[in-house]
Amino acid sequence: MTLTHTTSRETQRVRHPLKTRRVQVLRTKRLSPHITRVTFGGPDLNDFVSLGFDDHVKLMLPHPGQTALVLPVPGPNGSEMPEGAERPVMRDYTPRRFDTQACELDIEFALHGDGPAATWAAQAQPGQMVGIGGPRGSFVVPTGFDWHLLIGDETALPAIARRLEELPAGVTALVVIAIDPADQRPLVSAATLQLQWVAPDSEALLQAVTALTLPAGEGHAWAAGEARAMARVREALTQHHRIASHRCRCAAYWKSGAAGHHENLQDSAS
Repeated sequence: MTLTHTTSRETQRVRHPLKTRRVQVLRTKRLSPHITRVTFGGPDLNDFVSLGFDDHVKLMLPHPGQTALVLPVPGPNGSEMPEGAERPVMRDYTPRRFDTQACELDIEFALHGDGPAATWAAQAQPGQMVGIGGPRGSFVVPTGFDWHLLIGDETALPAIARRLEELPAGVTALVVIAIDPADQRPLVSAATLQLQWVAPDSEALLQAVTALTLPAGEGHAWAAGEARAMARVREALTQHHRIASHRCRCAAYWKSGAAGHHENLQDSAS
């Protein structure tokens, strides 16, 4: 999960073979009151690849009361369940860190609400088995831009933190994160970092984004969070700040009132 730093400014899509992996919880760590990290391991991770900081994998969990986890297998029409088996609970998560030597994968969970993944993560214990599907592909944003704008809420924090660790010295990283003050934590980057923590409120996030003064030079903007909030953020980036659509990538990681929502807002935007 390392990038070669170049002066290129061309984004790239990379496809990966479809694969479902059975992995085991190795350890957990509470990073803040509402965010926990779960570290997974197992031989199925030997060929795991994640090239994009905002890649997502399918976390596959047993249903409440299930004693055994049955995972889908690749078939001629994509991933299929064995006959008679119930499809596991699935949610999208960012690969926060992958250690190729130790074969360990970190995923960070926001513990707000009572969704199945957050409920599972709150009680996760070493030895428990889950499934990991993907990533199916990576959208690689080169580090060679003059500045990088990163925006999001607590669900975007793993991708933002990972990206900041990838950025080299000599570029500027502008970051706006809407999050509970209790969940703020140090973020590390070799880039020149301009960080704003704002209240976990869509209006506060939009106001902070609109008020930004962008540096000179060529940049790339990335945002992720609640669907309606991200639609408004994207409008501010493309209409108010006049960032070209191909230099602006926005995603809905969740939607208020909906379960398991994940949507790329880039493709549907005008």
